[in-house]
Amino acid sequence: MIDPSSGRDHADLVILGSGSTAFAAALAAQELGKTALMIEQRTVGGTCVNRGCLPSKNLIEAAKLVFDARHPRYQGLYPEGAGLKVNFRELMAQKDELVLDYREKKYDSLLGGQFAVREGNARFIDPKTVEIDGQPVRGERFLVATGSRPHIPDIDGLETVPYLTSDLLARDEGQELTDLPASLLIVGGGYIALELGQMFARFGTEVTLVERSRQLLAHGYEPELGRTMGQIFAEEGIVVLPNAAVQRVRADAQGIAAEVTIGSGRRTLHAERILVATGRRPNTDGIGLEAAGVAVNARNEIAVDAELRTKVPHIFAAGDVIGGEQSSQMATPVGARQGGIAAHNALAGGHPRSFDGRVIPRVIFTDPPVAVVGMTETEAVAAGHHCWCRPLPMSVVPRANAIRDTRGIIKMVADADTSEVLGVAMIGANASEVIHEAAMAMRFRAKLADFVDLLHVYPTMAEVLKIAAISRTKDPAKLSCCAE
Repeated sequence: MIDPSSGRDHADLVILGSGSTAFAAALAAQELGKTALMIEQRTVGGTCVNRGCLPSKNLIEAAKLVFDARHPRYQGLYPEGAGLKVNFRELMAQKDELVLDYREKKYDSLLGGQFAVREGNARFIDPKTVEIDGQPVRGERFLVATGSRPHIPDIDGLETVPYLTSDLLARDEGQELTDLPASLLIVGGGYIALELGQMFARFGTEVTLVERSRQLLAHGYEPELGRTMGQIFAEEGIVVLPNAAVQRVRADAQGIAAEVTIGSGRRTLHAERILVATGRRPNTDGIGLEAAGVAVNARNEIAVDAELRTKVPHIFAAGDVIGGEQSSQMATPVGARQGGIAAHNALAGGHPRSFDGRVIPRVIFTDPPVAVVGMTETEAVAAGHHCWCRPLPMSVVPRANAIRDTRGIIKMVADADTSEVLGVAMIGANASEVIHEAAMAMRFRAKLADFVDLLHVYPTMAEVLKIAAISRTKDPAKLSCCAE
């Protein structure tokens, strides 16, 4: 048993961090009969439960209820008055209750066995020792699972104004936003900007997104997705400024004034608050990796092999801190999977396990959601595939028409020679659930015919996968119900 108050100075596995990656590793170590010690400088549970996945998805769903009440899709349903009334402080309070409850059940309650958490700042002082606020702790094996944090771009004057990041939903850390801003300027056009931008707009905030590229979701996604989300945002009154960059910010009477270049022009935008949502960066600085001999790549991600081992044999790394190494992605379930693999390889001996990043489904929790898995068309062609790739509108799906929500698109990427499905990208109702069928099929290298041959319940949104596959040989618009 580990007593966290004992000042323990040794463990079989010393873990820097206490998020989903770290807890998965600690639980795996416990199952192997080993001790583990996690070291956390912020809040136990890491980003996901405290300031990321859980609180944001809670509030995004609340915003959807508000929007649906004010904008019913069916003729014969009419909103009365202003629809749902929003009390933002009460919403944030219920979010805090959820976070506390979930953190207790899924994190705090698990402590006290073969693993524990110690608070403090940890850094390596040599390959076998970390120092926690001046106290040395030795370990047989180490796992770096320090996660990531918001990337802050170099914008003149940003350090002089109270800007927000995705940590605005954090509880007990002095960063939580408690009052709904009247207006919000968002720097960025990626998944964080889209989720939080739509959420705030639906609560009643006037939202403007400033995106450097020519459209939303410009990097790593099918181009059709960004264009489609741009149309959806425009319909909801969310302003998107493409080919734009914030050059300078300052405080003014309204809150924030931002000088923005838009193409060859320049204008000043005003908002009550500014949110910086330009991606995330791995937490590799300040933890003494140099003293341990651990290498990072050009993006400051810890370099690992397929077994998640750094170039120092007894030191492993997993989760957001390895970024895109070994085809990894910054996502909670990815980190949890890797934490278990790293602990097994560090402590079990015998046959090592490898991380396989070929099939990783991802979702952006907008409304409708964006869901993707596998390769984009560009990636497939770059990998040498003769690509069959065709986008289809959601209007071809009977279920989408039945529920009066035909917003969105699906694009299936397949090898034209073998018919193996290499990737699926989708915007549409329930896309966050549908994408798992595509992922499971791709895991077993399914072909287009496999999607067609699988009997799908009618009418469901999952039928979109069958319809997309059929479209290689037939026009879906000319097929009757459930026809193949």
